[in-house]
Amino acid sequence: MMSMKQAHVIFLLLLTLLLTSSPCHARAISAVEGLEALRLGFAGIADFTADITQEKRLSLMKRTMVMSGSLRFKKPDLFFMEINPPFNSRMLLRDNIIEQAAGKDKAPVRIALPPEQGLKQWFSKLASPVTSLPDGVVVQADLTNSVYTVTIAPAGKGQVKDICIVFLGDGTIRRLVINERNGDRATMALKKVRRNVGLTERDFRLE
Repeated sequence: MMSMKQAHVIFLLLLTLLLTSSPCHARAISAVEGLEALRLGFAGIADFTADITQEKRLSLMKRTMVMSGSLRFKKPDLFFMEINPPFNSRMLLRDNIIEQAAGKDKAPVRIALPPEQGLKQWFSKLASPVTSLPDGVVVQADLTNSVYTVTIAPAGKGQVKDICIVFLGDGTIRRLVINERNGDRATMALKKVRRNVGLTERDFRLE
């Protein structure tokens, strides 16, 4: 089962995604241009599904775990991820409420995040073009053959050191990388991304 720590990291990753290795000869672009490109591409996406492969490198144990699964997202506030056996777990984010369960017979664990961290709040910030960097982050961006790479480093001494998002101009996410300050690294590759498939509330249940 995914730990509470991992659930918080995934939530932070999703928020960063909503705010906002590549081939050789990348062309550096401004941070604002990179974030605005992601906003524009994501603006036309009402929902999407994808298969995922996640590699989790644990620095303390000096090993890498490889997991597979799937995810679903629907604007403005629904996100669901399922990890296949042997690491089977399910996580549902509904605005600012995280529910996580392992197996079919165990009751889900519920976490309430501050209201200002809810997905609806972040989507309201995406209603306008990005003209300046959000407070409290350092951002780098580049563009190579229509593939954008945006790396975001939150200020302070939180758990996440930086987050890298690799995406196409139409908003399709190719890869997400999370580097933690303890040396752990999670890389998530998205495949078979299907956009605007008409997901409903029935597609976002832990049962």
